[in-house]
Amino acid sequence: MRKILSVILLLTIVTVLSACGIKKAESTNSGYVGISMPTKSSERWVNDGENMKKQFTKLGYKTDLQYAEDVVENQAAQLENMMTKGVDVIVVAPIDGTAALTNVLERAHREGIKIISYDRLIFNTDYIDYYATLDNFKVGVLQGKYIEKKLGLKKKKGPFNIELFAGSPDDNNAYFFFEGAMSILKPYIKEGKLKIQSGQDKFNQGATLRWDGSLAQSRMDNLLSAHYSNKKLDAVLSPYDGISIGIISSLRGVGYGKPDKPLPVITGQDAELASVKSILKHQQTQTIFKDTRKLAEQAVNMSAALLHGKKAEVNDTKTYDNGKKVVPAYLLQPVSVDADNVEDVLVKSGYYTKEQLGIN
Repeated sequence: MRKILSVILLLTIVTVLSACGIKKAESTNSGYVGISMPTKSSERWVNDGENMKKQFTKLGYKTDLQYAEDVVENQAAQLENMMTKGVDVIVVAPIDGTAALTNVLERAHREGIKIISYDRLIFNTDYIDYYATLDNFKVGVLQGKYIEKKLGLKKKKGPFNIELFAGSPDDNNAYFFFEGAMSILKPYIKEGKLKIQSGQDKFNQGATLRWDGSLAQSRMDNLLSAHYSNKKLDAVLSPYDGISIGIISSLRGVGYGKPDKPLPVITGQDAELASVKSILKHQQTQTIFKDTRKLAEQAVNMSAALLHGKKAEVNDTKTYDNGKKVVPAYLLQPVSVDADNVEDVLVKSGYYTKEQLGIN
C-alpha cells in the first residue's frame, strides 16, 4: 500500500512539474528586435535604449541595441547589420528623418522586417509600420504658454524682448515644436507685446543642426553682441535642454544671472538631469518632461503585437504624413516642469531621486 501511495505521489509531483514547465515555456516569447538610437551624447537616448532593452528582455525577446553617434552612415550600416543578424522588428529613432534610410528600409520590407519609427518620424518611405512619439505640437504649445504666463502677456502691455531657437532641420519633430510654440507667441509678436530685436522669426533662422548646444551658444553670442548691447533680453524660446544650456552659458558670459541682471525666461525639453539641476538653481526656467519610460513601453507593446502577427494600438491616424503615407501613431502627453513642480512630477514618479537632484 505504501509503495502504491509513493508511486501516486511521485506521479503527481512529475505532473505538476511538467505543467509548470509547459507554462514557463509558453511564457517565453521568441523574437529578435533591433533597437537603433541616434547617439549616446544625450542622456535621454541612452535612457530610451536601455529602457526598451530591459523591457524586451523581461518579456523574453532577444535584442540588439546600437547607437550611431549622430552619423547617418553609421546608423544605416547598423540597420543593415541588424537585418543580417535576422531581426524580426526594428525600432529606430532616426538621426536624419529624410531620405537617408530609404534604401535600408526597402530591404527590410523585402525581408518581412517590421519598422517602428521612434520619437522622430522617417520621411518619404512606404516601409514604416507604426510611429511611437509624444504629442510634439503640444510640447511647443506648453513652451509658448509658459513664456506667456511668466511674462504676464495676457495682462501686461510690455513690450518684452524675446529670441527664438528651433531644433534640427532634419528632425520633423523640430517643426512641430516650433509651430506649437508660435501658435501661442505669434499673436503677441504681431501685437507688439513681444519684440524680436534680431528680426529672426522663422524656423530656418533659429534652427540648430543636430540639436547642438555649442551651435546654440555661438548663435546666442552673436545675437547678444549685435542686438542687446544696451537692451535687456526677457525670454528665449529654446526647444531642448542641451540648447538651453548653451544659451545660458552665452548669457552668463555677458553678465546675466546676477541680482541686477537676472536671466531671461528660458524654456527647454527632455528634463535632462543637468537642466533640472539648472532649474532648481533658477538658471534655466522650464523644461518639458516626456516620460521616455512610457514611450519605450509603448514601442515595446507595438513590437510585441507585430511579433505575434497582430495590429498595434494607435491613437492617431491622421497627423503624421511622411510624404508617402499617413503613418499610424501612438501619442503620449508631455508635461511642463519648473522649480515649483519638480518633486511632484519627477521625484514622485521615480524618474529621479532627491539625491540625484541635490534636494534635501
